[in-house]
Amino acid sequence: MKGRISSLQSLGAVDGPGLRFVVFLQGCPLRCPYCHNPESWEEGGGQEMGAEELIEKILRFKPYLTGGGVTLSGGEPLLQAGFALELLKGLKDEGFHTALDTSGCLEPPELPALLERTDLVLLDIKRADDGSYRREFGLPLDAPLRLLRRLEALSKPCWVRQVVVPGVNDGEAELLALRELAEPFSCVKRLELLAFRKLCAPKYEALALPFPYAGKDELSAGRQSALQARFGFVRE
Repeated sequence: MKGRISSLQSLGAVDGPGLRFVVFLQGCPLRCPYCHNPESWEEGGGQEMGAEELIEKILRFKPYLTGGGVTLSGGEPLLQAGFALELLKGLKDEGFHTALDTSGCLEPPELPALLERTDLVLLDIKRADDGSYRREFGLPLDAPLRLLRRLEALSKPCWVRQVVVPGVNDGEAELLALRELAEPFSCVKRLELLAFRKLCAPKYEALALPFPYAGKDELSAGRQSALQARFGFVRE
């Protein structure tokens, strides 16, 4: 089976445990105002690759991925669920630790089989209240929560993540609500607060797309650390 690939990162350090090969799949139904990968939005973009071809490429990096593995990201990998499933099957056959980085916005029929072959889910819960979710991202908060409840039933390890944008969702009430949302789920092993950055701005310019958060401040490393210490958690 062939799929469409936006880009590949051979030694990623922020997309799951250890060093990881990250496959950014093409296509996403969302248009998040802080998205770092607008080039991955259109389903017809990127480069077409076969699953076996891609796995062979990944295998060349296996010696460097000790303690890590392979992460499927995007875009939204669930938009190419059949291709993602074939990739995960092959990767598990080769002994890789696998992670799926998703917004939980889709529920394809392949989802149960995908989760069976996924060791860790990185779930992007973009806001902690339904109204903001619907206004900014066009879907209800219950969409990612359905996936979270499924992961809990499966005892599937999960890291919940949220990009924090100053003046948008960095307030105490918002972040406390996120923690209170995630904490009761025993499958959630980490709550990570990610810093909003504007390194993606040239991509929007090159694509002649407006960058909705161009006027927002970045979240400083110091404030990110302070917020993570106060509202995030790690439990293994």
